[in-house]
Amino acid sequence: MSDLEDRLKTIVRADPGLMQVMTTVRGLGLNDWRIFSGAVYQSVWNAVTGRAAGYGIKDYDLGYFDPDTSWDAEDAVIRKVAGAFEPPLREMVEVRNQARVHLWFEGRFGEPYEALTGTDEALGRFVAPALRWVCGWSRTGRSAWPRRSGWRTCSRWCCGPIPTGRRRRGGRRRSTTPARAGRRFA
Repeated sequence: MSDLEDRLKTIVRADPGLMQVMTTVRGLGLNDWRIFSGAVYQSVWNAVTGRAAGYGIKDYDLGYFDPDTSWDAEDAVIRKVAGAFEPPLREMVEVRNQARVHLWFEGRFGEPYEALTGTDEALGRFVAPALRWVCGWSRTGRSAWPRRSGWRTCSRWCCGPIPTGRRRRGGRRRSTTPARAGRRFA
């Protein structure tokens, strides 16, 4: 495990809200799930800047992968996850089946999106590298840290830009729309 993964593990464990979400979701039996984007990178920024755990966290993005791409199947998971939490977390955990993203992405963002084969693959398509911070459970059940908990970070995508404060280029996907193209990292 790298020093950056050790830092991420320490930061995540120090955030009670993020830990509650991860612990609860782990018990739901979702396939190939990850907590990514804002909740994870905001927790890192809070630790780096000395802010309180939970400061600035608006939601917890939960991605999972289910080959059943029907809206009904995703809605059932959304309801299952919501039923596992009390307010305010019930309203803060936003659930998306990563196998369905290609079905709605172009209509919402104006650019095509190739179908994914797993949740981790989505990380390479995030335009902003900061959004790639992720924790979760692998499809195989193997973990990166710590083994007994089953937690996993996707270090090939995420370790670097936030704890060091350095910027770097985004993933494979580049925004082709003029409004978003100007927001890319240099």
